[in-house]
Amino acid sequence: MSNINQLVPHPAATDASNMQQRNAMSSVQQQSNTMQQGKTMANLQDTANALNKMQQGKTMANLQAAANAMANSQQQTSNSKAILYPQNQTNMCPGNAVANMLQGNLMTNSVQPVGNAVIDRQPLNAMFNLQNLIKGGNMFMSSDDNAVMRQIYATHTPDGRVITVTPLFHIVGDIMASSHMSIPLDAANSHGTHMDEKTHQTDAITLLEALSHLIDLISCEISINCLSGSDGHMTTVSILQMVSNYPWEAKLVLALAAFAFSYGEFWLLAQLYSSNQLARSMAILKCVPLIMEHSGSLRRRFDAVNSLLNSVMDLTRALIDLEELPSMYIAKDVPPLSTAIETIPTAVYWSIRSVIACATSICYLTSMGHEYATTELSWELSTLDQRIKRIHEHFMNSLDICYQHIDEKMRAAAYESLRHLFDVTHIDNMKVLRSLIYPRDDIQPLVEGSSKRRVHLDVLRRKDVLLLISGLDISADELSILEQIYSESRMHGTKMENLYELVWIPIVDLSHILNYRTTTGQYGTTTETLPMQKHTGILPEDHSLQSSNSKTKSQFPIKNTMDPRNSSAIFRQHWTDAMQKRFDELTSTMPWYSVYHPSIIDQAVVRFVKERWHFRKKPILVVLDPQGKELSPNSLHMMWIWGTTAFPFTSSRERSLWMGETWRLELLVSGMDPVIYNNWVNEGKYIILYGGEDINWIRRFTNTARAVAQDAGVQLEMAYVGKSTKRELVRKAMATITVEKLSYCWQDPTMIWFFWARLESMLFSKIQVKKTDDQLDPLMKEIKKLLSYDKSGSWALLCKGSDIVASGHAQTVLSAFVEYDSWKEYVLVKGFDVAFKEYHDKLHVSNMPCCRFEFLTTAGRIPDAMTCPECLGHMEKYSTFLCCHDVNAMLLPY
Repeated sequence: MSNINQLVPHPAATDASNMQQRNAMSSVQQQSNTMQQGKTMANLQDTANALNKMQQGKTMANLQAAANAMANSQQQTSNSKAILYPQNQTNMCPGNAVANMLQGNLMTNSVQPVGNAVIDRQPLNAMFNLQNLIKGGNMFMSSDDNAVMRQIYATHTPDGRVITVTPLFHIVGDIMASSHMSIPLDAANSHGTHMDEKTHQTDAITLLEALSHLIDLISCEISINCLSGSDGHMTTVSILQMVSNYPWEAKLVLALAAFAFSYGEFWLLAQLYSSNQLARSMAILKCVPLIMEHSGSLRRRFDAVNSLLNSVMDLTRALIDLEELPSMYIAKDVPPLSTAIETIPTAVYWSIRSVIACATSICYLTSMGHEYATTELSWELSTLDQRIKRIHEHFMNSLDICYQHIDEKMRAAAYESLRHLFDVTHIDNMKVLRSLIYPRDDIQPLVEGSSKRRVHLDVLRRKDVLLLISGLDISADELSILEQIYSESRMHGTKMENLYELVWIPIVDLSHILNYRTTTGQYGTTTETLPMQKHTGILPEDHSLQSSNSKTKSQFPIKNTMDPRNSSAIFRQHWTDAMQKRFDELTSTMPWYSVYHPSIIDQAVVRFVKERWHFRKKPILVVLDPQGKELSPNSLHMMWIWGTTAFPFTSSRERSLWMGETWRLELLVSGMDPVIYNNWVNEGKYIILYGGEDINWIRRFTNTARAVAQDAGVQLEMAYVGKSTKRELVRKAMATITVEKLSYCWQDPTMIWFFWARLESMLFSKIQVKKTDDQLDPLMKEIKKLLSYDKSGSWALLCKGSDIVASGHAQTVLSAFVEYDSWKEYVLVKGFDVAFKEYHDKLHVSNMPCCRFEFLTTAGRIPDAMTCPECLGHMEKYSTFLCCHDVNAMLLPY
C-alpha cells in the first residue's frame, strides 16, 4: 500500500461509547418502527424532540447513532429509495421529510432579527454543537488504516460504464471561479468573462441528462448530513456507495458537481440580492445579507474554504489528466502510472471528505450565523488543505514522469513517421509540407512575402520548394545576399519566375526546457521556468497562446501545461517581446513565403530537422521537388557559390558544377564585384587579393607591392577582402585603407562577409559531394589554404587575369616582395608571375606555419577528420572557445 494510503485514519471507539450507541439505536429504532406502522408527522416531531434532549446529556456518538437511525427509518418510507441505489445499500436516503421537519422544529423559538425577517436560533445550538461537530468530522485515529481502506475499496463496484467527466468538470470549475469568497459585491457584475467553451457546455448538458438526478441525491445527502452534524467519514462512505458503479475520477467530479450546485446558489444570491427582489428574498432566507455584512471578520473562514476548494480542484484536474493519458504510449500496469493509480482511491476519499467539510462550513454560516464562526473549524479546513496538497504533489510527481515517458514515445513516433514520409513516393508535396509546417486546415499557416497576406499551403502544391530553416538569429548579411539571389531569379520573367518557391521555417528549439517540472496553479499546473520577460504582444490567437497566469473565468479549469498535447502552452512561456519583435523584423523584410508563427512548428519537426538535416544554428536550405522528395539536405552552399545557376539545386547538379570548375579568380569573386571581374580580369592585369586586420602590415605590404610592380613594369591592382572574424577591426582597417588610398576596398561590409561565407561554402559543398576530405583534390587543397590563412593572420593571393599564381601567409608574401632584388633578374626571362611564384615557393617551404581550421559547433555537418593542405598530414582536432567581442554581430550588418 502506498504511503499516501497510510495517511487514512480509522475510527476507534471505546466499549462505553459502543454501549451508548447501541442503547440510542435501540431507543430510536423503536420509534422508527412506530413511524413505519403509519404514525403521523407528530410522531416524527416527538422523535426530533427526543433527539434534542439526548444531545444535551449524551456524547456525540449517541447523537450520531440516533441521526443515522432516523435517516435509515425515513429511507424505508421514502418512495425514491430504490433510485440509482445499489442493492446492498441500507443507510443513505436523503431524508427530505425528516430534514424539513427538523428545520421547522428547530426554528420556532428565540427569534433573532435579520433585516425585516426573524430567524429562530436557540434550538439550533443543540443540533449544531461545534465541539461535537468537530469531533464528529475529525480525522480518525490511525490504529487500522488497512481496515478503513478496505471499507473504501468495498464501495467500488464498477460495472464497466465509460463516462467522460471533463465537460462537467469545466462547468464546476466555472462555478468555482465565479463563487470565490473573495469576490466583493460591487465587483460581482464586473465578471463579464463567461465560459466560452460551447463544446464543453453542450457535452455537459448531454451528460447531465443522465446524471442530474444522481447529483441531486448527492447534494441532498451532503445537506442532510451537514445539518445533522453527521460524521464526515460516514458521509463520505455513503456518497461513495451512491456512486459505486462509476470510475474513481467520476465519483469525485459528481460529488463536486453536487456541492457546486448549492455553493454556486449561495454566491449567486450574494451577487444579485442587492439588485433583484427575488434574489433578495431568497438571500434573506439563507442569511446571506448578514453574512456579507460581516465578511471582514469571516475573511479567514472564507480564505480557508477557498484554499481548500482550489486544492481539491487541482487534485481533481490531476486525476482527470492521469485518466486521459494515451494508453498507446503508456500502459496502466507499468510504473509510474500503476503506482499513481494505486493511490487514486485515497485521493478521491480525502477530496470528497474535504468537499463535505466545505459544505459544513457554509451550512454552519447559513444556519447558525456568523457569530458561530470559530478558528477550530478553520483549523480543520486548513488541515485538510495541507493533506490534499500533499496528495496532489504526489500525483504531480507521478504525472511528471508519465509525461516525460509519453513525450519521448510521442516524439519518437512522430520522428519515425517523418522519416517514413521521406522514404515513400507521393503524388504531390502536400503531405510532406503539412507534416513539416502545419497538418490541419483550421488556419492559414503561411504569409506571402510581397503582400504580407495569410495563405494556405496549397500555394506550394506541385512546385519545387526551398525550405529556409533557421533560428531568429539569422544574420542580416545572410538575408541580404539571399534576397539578391532570389530577386535575380524573379527578374528573368516567365522563364524562371516559377522555378522554385522559398519558404522560411523559423525554428525555436525547446528541447533544453523539456525536463518537466510542474507547480500548482488554480485548477491545474504550470511550468516552473527561469525568469523571462513576459510577452505582451500579439501571439497566434488560433492556438490560444494566452498568458498562463491569466485569471479570467474562461481559463478555469486550465489544462496541464506540461501535457505533451499542449506544447503551445510550453512555447508561450518562453516567447518574449524581444523575440516577437525580432520575428516581426525578419518577416517584414522577406520577399518570400514565411511561416505565420514559430509556435505552429511542432517540436518533433525540430528534432527531425536537427537529426536528418544536421541543423544546429546556421541556416540551411532544404530542397524538395514537386512530389515532396528531398533533392538536397542543404543547397545554401550551392546558392552562395553559383546562385540560381545551380537550379534545381540537386546533389547531382552540385557534382556536375564542380566538375566544370578550376582554381581561378572567377570562382572567388564571380557575381560579387564587376570592377574586379569585368575590368581587371578582362584587361589581363595582375591582381592581388589580400586580407587581415593588421593595419601596419597592410600599409607595408601595399606600398612594397606597388613599388615592385612599378619597377617590374606590370599593371597591378589590389583589393582588400577583410577577414571572416573581428569585424570591428576590419571596419577600422577599411576606413584607413580608403582614407590613405592604400588599395581598392569593398565599401559594402556585406560583400566581405559573403566572400568568406562563399569560401567556407565551397569547403562544405566539396565535403558534401565527396562525403570526405579528398587530399588529392587540387581545388579542395587551395580552398583550405585560404581558410587556414584567414585564421592565422594576414595573407595575400596573386593572380594574372583570372589565373591564380600563388597564395601565402603574411610573412612569406611580404618577404617575397621585400626581397624583390633577389629574383628581379628572372622577371624578363620567365615573366613576373613565374619569377614571383618560384621565389615565394622557396620561402614558403622553409617557413611553413601551422595550418588551422575553425568550425562552429552550430555549423551542422562538421568534418570528422581533415588533412593539411600544405603537408597532406592528418590534422589534430581541438576544442576551442572563442570570443571576438562582436556583441551585435548576430543582428547587425558586417
